[in-house]
Amino acid sequence: MHRRILLGAALAAPALGLGHLASAQTFPSRPIRIVVPFAPGGAVDLTGRLLAEKLPPILGQTVVVDNRGGAGGNLGADMVAKAEKDGHTLLLGNASILAANKFLYTRSMTYDPIRDFAPVTRVSTGTVLLVVNAQRPWQSFADLIAAAKRDPGKLTMGSSGTGTVSHLTLSAVARAAGVDITHVPYRGGGPAITDLVAGNIDMMFDVMPALMPHVREGRFRPLAVGSADRVDYVPGLENVPGMRELLPQSGIDMQSWYAVTAPAGTPADRVARLHAAFSQVVQQPDYGEKLQPLGFKPIADASPDAFGAYMRQEEQVWQRIVEASGATLE
Repeated sequence: MHRRILLGAALAAPALGLGHLASAQTFPSRPIRIVVPFAPGGAVDLTGRLLAEKLPPILGQTVVVDNRGGAGGNLGADMVAKAEKDGHTLLLGNASILAANKFLYTRSMTYDPIRDFAPVTRVSTGTVLLVVNAQRPWQSFADLIAAAKRDPGKLTMGSSGTGTVSHLTLSAVARAAGVDITHVPYRGGGPAITDLVAGNIDMMFDVMPALMPHVREGRFRPLAVGSADRVDYVPGLENVPGMRELLPQSGIDMQSWYAVTAPAGTPADRVARLHAAFSQVVQQPDYGEKLQPLGFKPIADASPDAFGAYMRQEEQVWQRIVEASGATLE
């Protein structure tokens, strides 16, 4: 009798629960698309391609990178926010898109990072590096600042876009050092790097993955890191000072992170499956080995909810940074 009651209860299980089980078993059912909201060649793009290379054996599906640059990353982000809520279209965003842009595009933002995305996990974290074209005469941060003070507005710095980490770091550093440096925004880090190699701009503050190959090949000279302390775990940067040494009263400690989100409303079991897959990639030794020499560390949040809490915290941090810079994109 007791056995029949248990069997009857099992047969009467809610259809929703069975639906979730079926969903977990059949997902993903087609290729996964990772939208990179910047042009090819930049640090976000490089990270996305590394993830796309490692995910197929875990998810059992092809993973493709779709570059959708424009509007400081907002075009690609908006496309993902409006995509089908089935977990097959994901955003590889960064601190700018998922935290800072909300305070830069105060009237024109078509999505809200907290409301319109289902958090999955961070996949890397790091800081930014200041480099100059190696043909320029400046051998140190002090040389660069002295040159900027002699000729206000003459020196140019490229960035991966207005309001990005590279731009906001320049703004914070220039304000703290009391100099005027002309900001030249690009549609992604790749085009800015190309112009820096060609000598069309003088310097660049940007995340390290895209810059370090040029440093090692002698095209760029590193002068500073944007974090408070040195990044002594990156070969070749052991002697490059941080902001605590260079501008000790500024309190500057610029950190960047990349993270994966899905459209809000994506079923929780699919988000959990994605979190497990990305976390598995992040834990692979060769993933970290490829990121660390470039200046990034692998990281995975304990759960999608933990990353969601981190996003809400970061919104407050970047609101203060943006408001202090006076930057606006309206």
